[in-house]
Amino acid sequence: MFRMGAEIDNVVAAIREDNPGREIEVTDRGAYVRVQGRHSLRLTRETVERNLGRPFEMRELEPMLSAFSGRISTTSDAVTWEYARRGK
Repeated sequence: MFRMGAEIDNVVAAIREDNPGREIEVTDRGAYVRVQGRHSLRLTRETVERNLGRPFEMRELEPMLSAFSGRISTTSDAVTWEYARRGK
């Protein structure tokens, strides 16, 4: 889930671009936007920069996140969210 802000639409566009052929569900809840995909989602710095039209550091994503379910893996170039199934 992402807190609402000026750049959320660009981040969501980047998520869609980084996950081609995958169904991405976006639900606007007013104060936050829920973005869901089956099993995992990936977001790259390069795609965010292209959508924002400016340099972007992946650490800028942290204040935008209000919550997530599963596991998150971060590097300076990408973030991957993975749905962790129970018992695994």
